[in-house]
Amino acid sequence: MKDIISFKGKVKFPITIDPSVWIFDDRRIDLSAYFEKEHVQIDEEEEYKKSISKHWDREIREGAVFPPTLKTERKFEKEKVLTGTFGMPLAPFIQNAEPDESANTLVIETDQDEFSFSIEKAKEFILQFSINGKPLREDGPVYVIFGDGSNRDNPIKNVNAFRIE
Repeated sequence: MKDIISFKGKVKFPITIDPSVWIFDDRRIDLSAYFEKEHVQIDEEEEYKKSISKHWDREIREGAVFPPTLKTERKFEKEKVLTGTFGMPLAPFIQNAEPDESANTLVIETDQDEFSFSIEKAKEFILQFSINGKPLREDGPVYVIFGDGSNRDNPIKNVNAFRIE
């Protein structure tokens, strides 16, 4: 099963990840714009509060409506999903697998080679799972892109597994 990636090694919970369903995940990142702007680490709780506040203000002004409220918003979002280039942060998967306290390295296993990084550095990685709306079938299922985008033109391809050591 080339499309499924295992997360294994010194972890409390070995997991498998299926990049084909990430297109529906709200954590996905639009890579066509991601490296164009400066990134600031976002506090998820603070972002949630801001979005709820914004929604509440909109309800007060316009009345209660179910999002998305406009057909154009839905159409734009659908078009973006069908034509966009997306990635997913690796950090939540590392966190969910719960690495052992003695672990300090993440090894990326590919068809040809293995690449080792510190777990802290690996938490910045982005797993690209589509280009122009198409899944990465030939040399995927994901490409590993460094958080600073320095290997964006030459990502790590043919990823089979992530191993914590």
